[in-house]
Amino acid sequence: MGGVVPTPVVRWLLERGGPVDGFCQSVVVGVPAGVGVEGLTAVVQAVVDRHDVLRLRVSGGVEWGLEVGGPGSVAAGGLVRRVDVAGLDGVAVDGVVEVEFEAARGRLDPFGGVMLQAVWLDPGPSSAGRLLLVVHHLVVDGVSWRILLPDFAAAWAAVEAGVEVRLEPVGTSFRRWAQLLSREALAAGRVGELDLWRGMAGGSGRLPGAPVLDPSVDTFGSVRQVSVVLEPGDAEPLLTSVPAAFHAGVHEVLLAAFVLAVAEWRRRAGDGAGDGAVVLDLEGHGREEFVEGVDLSRTVGWFTSVFPVSLDAGAVEWPEVVEGGAGLGRAVKRVKEQLRELPDHGLGYGLLRYLNPEVGAELAQLAPPELGFNYLGRFGSGSGGAWEPVPGGDVLGGGADALMPAAHVLDLNALTRDDVDGSRLVAVWSWPERLLDQVMVEELSGLWVEALRALAVHADDPGIGGRTPSDLPL
Repeated sequence: MGGVVPTPVVRWLLERGGPVDGFCQSVVVGVPAGVGVEGLTAVVQAVVDRHDVLRLRVSGGVEWGLEVGGPGSVAAGGLVRRVDVAGLDGVAVDGVVEVEFEAARGRLDPFGGVMLQAVWLDPGPSSAGRLLLVVHHLVVDGVSWRILLPDFAAAWAAVEAGVEVRLEPVGTSFRRWAQLLSREALAAGRVGELDLWRGMAGGSGRLPGAPVLDPSVDTFGSVRQVSVVLEPGDAEPLLTSVPAAFHAGVHEVLLAAFVLAVAEWRRRAGDGAGDGAVVLDLEGHGREEFVEGVDLSRTVGWFTSVFPVSLDAGAVEWPEVVEGGAGLGRAVKRVKEQLRELPDHGLGYGLLRYLNPEVGAELAQLAPPELGFNYLGRFGSGSGGAWEPVPGGDVLGGGADALMPAAHVLDLNALTRDDVDGSRLVAVWSWPERLLDQVMVEELSGLWVEALRALAVHADDPGIGGRTPSDLPL
């Protein structure tokens, strides 16, 4: 308990400016019939008492201060709300969820220590209900939900049985992790990465024809979105056979297709840089256990790392991409190797940029990329059973204050949704409406999907893929 050193991603958020009170992630899960406000409050209390960051409080000012209170310092009774949905059908309940999400988001108050809201949609004592969980993004990320939901289930099992709740212990606390990052930022090995990040952040990240991002105008309230869903027939090879053929991760496959699509998009726009590198901000899970004795497997928090990368897929003609030619495979290998050259999956950039005052000022002068890419990983859509996500909606939702500045001219956020009939790849393209035309974004999205489908066909050739130097460290 006590003060927490602001981590790189927290400082990244602070630097963007604007309001952040409603910046959050959310899930909707099923809850047992008759869970009751008292039982639900006991469950929430146990989870809040176990995970330190859910008791985090932010102090304002030019620099944020972070403080974690001890177990019991946050009373769960003020975090739980019951909403009567008796007699409503599924569509009507979905509408209630939307309304209650916005209301719950409005009740979040990081400066008052309110980091979580739990809204029970009660259909009556004999029917299973839903629970909307809204958590401030400062204290949660995609990986954290994989810790929190099983803990909710375990806590309920104890409450229902009338025994003391005993959740599994946490290995390395978020507070301790933040201290390790602060120390690591000054280490000679990290400072030795400076030339690498100078090169990455110093590339041309401008998009063809796009105005410069203005944080006072281009805010979350002006953001428009286009969503794309690849059905199981298209998505499955991208999650299995393609990564296996190239000994790559799913994110590396998706990113290679993204780089190829952006390069072609630029060429069609008459951008002379279309054949060159694509510079973008890449998000990673950030949970790099770079020192011995660290165990983050049970640690809830916002660990995300954000770092610039300059990726060059090589000169590949678009017809060869679409036809699944040899150049497509070479592009995947190039992008894979460029990503794997980054120490600790890019963790060092944030350390130097935000936690090392000597070199951080230099990196701050470099223009940030206008593109952002984030693959959140795989999420089960759930059956809607107790403490499992409700099927049919967003697996992982979220929101932000209307005046919060947008981070990029164009963002691609993707995840895999494991449904009962197969896995789907869900991608959301987001941009402030002043900066790009929807037709342009749809064109880029279409090119990306073309490249992905071509990779699925490409993987059917038994002679493609193979290992690359990073697979053979000896």
